[in-house]
Amino acid sequence: MPLTDTTFVFGDVHGYADRLAERLREAGLIDSAGSWAGGQAALWFLGDFFDRGPDGVGALDLVMRLQAEAAAVGGQVSAVIGNHDITLLAAWRFGDHPISAPGRTFIGDWKRNGGQDSDLARFTPAHAAWLMGLPAMARVGDRLLVHADSRLYHDYGASVEAVNAAFADLLYSDDRDAWDRLLSQFSEHRGFMGMFGQGVRRAAAFLQAFGGQQIVHGHTPLPVMLGETPERVRAPHIYADGLCVNADPGMYLGGPGFVYALPPLVETVPVV
Repeated sequence: MPLTDTTFVFGDVHGYADRLAERLREAGLIDSAGSWAGGQAALWFLGDFFDRGPDGVGALDLVMRLQAEAAAVGGQVSAVIGNHDITLLAAWRFGDHPISAPGRTFIGDWKRNGGQDSDLARFTPAHAAWLMGLPAMARVGDRLLVHADSRLYHDYGASVEAVNAAFADLLYSDDRDAWDRLLSQFSEHRGFMGMFGQGVRRAAAFLQAFGGQQIVHGHTPLPVMLGETPERVRAPHIYADGLCVNADPGMYLGGPGFVYALPPLVETVPVV
């Protein structure tokens, strides 16, 4: 398949800017100078640019630059927002304001979840504006791209458009309780897994609500999900009878990361 006809996906970067650049270069999406080389290809990120790794701002700067370079030649670089991106935004905006958990603050929870002081020191209003403009969900052909393998999105609307509007309203608001509640909801993982077909039914209901034939997500590192050593994780995991794809390579655990070229999708009809 020609590069320009392909949509690529990259999972949770978590501050590993150098590793991200290496994988994009190997995939032919950037050149040796780090500039966009993907022509009219599309590249989607699944959120969580920050925390746990050394250079979240560097990763975001790279993606923001590639977005402009790709658009100039008819390509596309886009992303959905992840919970660690929102956690950093909350730390940046609300600092030491308390959250619902006794004795805890927004910035304290950010640090507890891998926040890097160097990222906060270099984070700018331009970075914040870019992140706050990201959707929570995106339909790409018959795929539904989200950050989390969680049903939390149901709580924010009954369509992709409604969920994205609700996230945008929240992220532009000063409602600290709403921020705290959203971040706590991201604690759910493996929402589309379960015995006796439960996970398949949940995934099918999610697709029926928001559209698409397959959910592509990050959030749960594949080494954890599969019980595999991080170094061996070099491809996504397709599960729930093909309704779900986990593309979180677990880079902060030591995984090398990977670029996933979305293959043609055989049409399926989810059944609840």
